[in-house]
Amino acid sequence: MRIASDRIDTLRPGEIFVFGSNLAGMHGGGAARLAWQKFGAVWGQGVGLQGQSYAIPTMQGGVETIRPYVEEFIGFAKQHPQLRFLVTEIGCGIAGFTLREIAPLFEPAREVENIFLPERFWQVLNL
Repeated sequence: MRIASDRIDTLRPGEIFVFGSNLAGMHGGGAARLAWQKFGAVWGQGVGLQGQSYAIPTMQGGVETIRPYVEEFIGFAKQHPQLRFLVTEIGCGIAGFTLREIAPLFEPAREVENIFLPERFWQVLNL
């Protein structure tokens, strides 16, 4: 399994920190704040690649509003095999979703060699 650490505070060249954001790109708390402070996230940009980070919006409604952004991310990762995407437990902190709600959105990432998921996402996916 490709497991992303639950404590990411440094990145190697080619590694991308994947975090949950809001559409307004107000990276004020949680992993979004870390992405903004350390990994090049852009204040005011709520979606996509920014420096060594990639934002997936999680604060705009229910789980189904997150799905298209996860699908877009997986497609982006497939198009950039030279990068290594380290996914955080997006949506499971400030946004208030459960692992069982969010992890299944990443089912298509199982076969994408450059996407590393949190261990607890893998636990849900392997049930």
